[in-house]
Amino acid sequence: MPRGGPDASCLDRLLQTDRQEYLDRDSDGDAAHEARKRSVIRALDWTGEVFGHHEKFAKIALDEVAEVPDPQILELGAGHGALSAKLLDWHPTARLTVTDVEPASVAAIAAGDLGSHPRATVRVMDATALDAADGQFDLAVFALSFHHLPPPAAARVFAEGTRAAKKLLIIDLPRPPAPLHILRIATMLPLSLWVPFVHDGVISSLRAYSPSALRALAAHADPAIELELRGGLVSPQVVVASRTR
Repeated sequence: MPRGGPDASCLDRLLQTDRQEYLDRDSDGDAAHEARKRSVIRALDWTGEVFGHHEKFAKIALDEVAEVPDPQILELGAGHGALSAKLLDWHPTARLTVTDVEPASVAAIAAGDLGSHPRATVRVMDATALDAADGQFDLAVFALSFHHLPPPAAARVFAEGTRAAKKLLIIDLPRPPAPLHILRIATMLPLSLWVPFVHDGVISSLRAYSPSALRALAAHADPAIELELRGGLVSPQVVVASRTR
């Protein structure tokens, strides 16, 4: 399925790629490649701090469990773990399970403050095959990572996230209309050859899902999954998924 959804225009279908970001590639012991991956993660953490993404995303997440006294929250694709740290800081009784599919990222998170936090568990976990019981969590959060997944894996995240958690919250890049998308890519391309963060940003933009694609993926995963979509265009896309039965 096209990243722009089943009814994407011909131009929109051209504005996508299967090329992997540095974050997606296995370094296989290549020190230079691992350094590029870590630089992208550091840049994501820095931009999240500078532009207030960690705070914005934490508020969105906590609003979804505002009525839950002691929420159990699962973060998927945590990367640097800053969102989980903010959630623990802002909610005095929340318990966080902080996960990523990359062992190196999990090791880095575990070596920091989250690794010794009494209300945090840090572990390797694949968002497409969650090692968790049905309904174990009040909320599963997947922030700025959903676009990394090809459509079959993305559909499995909808199925698994709404199975293991009462709500699945996805916060991800918006997919703009094709003319605006071309302009965005054109402004980023010159730097993408030299700056790993910009390189990954170009690919991320081309792999972002549109609202119609998200609806199609959820319906494919399970027709009982309901979606609430907010934001988009110039702000992050917010999706809240839950099962009707």
